[in-house]
Amino acid sequence: MKKSEVLKLLKENTNPRGVENWEKRGKKDSGLKSFGIGLTQLRKLAKQVGRDHDLATQLWVSDVYDAKVVGLLIDEPKKLTREQVEQQVENLRGGYLAHVFASCDATLAKAPFAFELACDWMDHDDPVRRQCAYGLIYELSKKNPKGMDDAYLLKLIDRIRDNIHGETMWVRESMNAALMGIGKRNKQLNKAALRAAKAIGPVDIDYGSDNSCEPLDVVKHLTSESTRKKLGI
Repeated sequence: MKKSEVLKLLKENTNPRGVENWEKRGKKDSGLKSFGIGLTQLRKLAKQVGRDHDLATQLWVSDVYDAKVVGLLIDEPKKLTREQVEQQVENLRGGYLAHVFASCDATLAKAPFAFELACDWMDHDDPVRRQCAYGLIYELSKKNPKGMDDAYLLKLIDRIRDNIHGETMWVRESMNAALMGIGKRNKQLNKAALRAAKAIGPVDIDYGSDNSCEPLDVVKHLTSESTRKKLGI
């Protein structure tokens, strides 16, 4: 597909209610336009477009939020470079793009250097990079990247427990998700993550007027029937 064809496809899938919500909340933070398409639908459209690094690069420079998201989703993991992602992270506007950039089955988490990047960004002065670092850890918790063994993750659980309440809001949200992902890997990590989640207690996240969003209840997820069954607890 060409960039013009993707924009046409997005326009055809305009969600008027989503546009209205974007005008109220998203536009102010990002300055971008939007067709109001939800992430679930955007992921379906991205699959329809297919992976294409050059197209992804073209969509990323668009002034349309939905096009940027599709660009992030269709990029090719092996063609990503540190230089590219460092440039992109500098231009993430608002929490919406940062979330898709590092989470939501993001292309970045599939890059060969994803774990190394997460480790580097975790210690960065930039809160957006720290948010993305923990988003990557959540995605990588479903995989087995070299270096991310139980010993590393047990230390990371302690780090999250000790630092989460001193972090900025979106980093807190990302850390919370990472803790949940780690705790779903095996029995040992589940026990450690659950203990940390209980020690942390409620994590304060202000979603503004979006009453459909609530902070992630890590304890609930780590003690759910499906998690217990998966881990044989």
